[in-house]
Amino acid sequence: MKNKFSIGEMAKLHNTTIKTLHYYDKVGVLKPDYVESESGYRYYTTDQFEQLNTIQYLKELGFSLKEIKSHQDHRDIEGFLELLEKQQELTEIKIEELERVNLRFKNRIEDIKSAQKITELGTPFIKEVEERKVVRLMEKISSEPELEMSLRQLENLANRHSSIYIGGVGLTIECDKVKQQNFNEYNSIFILVEEEDVSGPLATTLPAGRHAYIYFRGDHTHSHFYYNILLDYIDDNGFQITGDSIERTIIDHYISNSKENHLTEIQIPIKR
Repeated sequence: MKNKFSIGEMAKLHNTTIKTLHYYDKVGVLKPDYVESESGYRYYTTDQFEQLNTIQYLKELGFSLKEIKSHQDHRDIEGFLELLEKQQELTEIKIEELERVNLRFKNRIEDIKSAQKITELGTPFIKEVEERKVVRLMEKISSEPELEMSLRQLENLANRHSSIYIGGVGLTIECDKVKQQNFNEYNSIFILVEEEDVSGPLATTLPAGRHAYIYFRGDHTHSHFYYNILLDYIDDNGFQITGDSIERTIIDHYISNSKENHLTEIQIPIKR
């Protein structure tokens, strides 16, 4: 039975590449059993099949070639178990992070689908709202460039990734300025978060309670008109403003080119 395989045959048998086998030889994790002195041709034997299988198996588990070589040099059961346990811990961390990311996508999808069903536009209404977890940066914002810079700062400080939070970003206006109908300056920017264990100096909550709501087509540049409608509604119905207003563009030009799909909500906490 044949027991001498060229590097090309070895690569084909194990679904890898000649370039990979050359590299394994270079770093010392898998050297050919025999190299012809004149031609430099590399040859492998069946005794090395399982060695290559083990290398590929460990690579699929996430081990570096440095870790694989260390195992080969100091081969023992305890060392191998330690390698597997270490990688298992790293894998569990990755799974937890992917579950958190998946939850964020799920909530954004539900958020946008719910927004598509909203038909009452420009009409105020009352809604009981649950407490919402956020990371919030207290910062004066009075222009679009300041908004973008503050959002980048918030993402960096809170270790958040912007691609996941499209539609989950909001702004607030200080309570007294809302009462004075001064809508030219926001006092904070926040990102909605879903993690139960969110922590850090920027972690906080938007309080639960009764809020006056209004939805409209447009973004922050169109909000002044709708704030006034909402304030008239609050006044006409004998409510009092109890906290900062919350403004969130759910669908904007980053999500849809069609202005007919754009949607922003304003909510103001109130009481009798």
